[in-house]
Amino acid sequence: MIRHTVVFTLKHEAGSSKERDFLEAARQLATIATVEKFEQLRQVSPKCDYTFGFSMEFADQAAYDFYNDHPLHRDFVENRWMKEVSAFQEIDYLPL
Repeated sequence: MIRHTVVFTLKHEAGSSKERDFLEAARQLATIATVEKFEQLRQVSPKCDYTFGFSMEFADQAAYDFYNDHPLHRDFVENRWMKEVSAFQEIDYLPL
């Protein structure tokens, strides 16, 4: 299993319709066949400057690769993520 996580901050004003629209558009990623346990999260630790997080799981590397190369994911990254995210950190985990 691979747990794919990303924490990020948007360029949009907090609570704005643009922020809500981005988060709604991101939910399409959960429809990709190999995505499991998709979550959208609000980051609340004062030790971290990011605002949101996404978390999802994949059965194995092939499932993750399928997601990473999927047209919905590629389109979202190119047309939303790269234009609307101001900063992010991506971390992928394997269970110990």
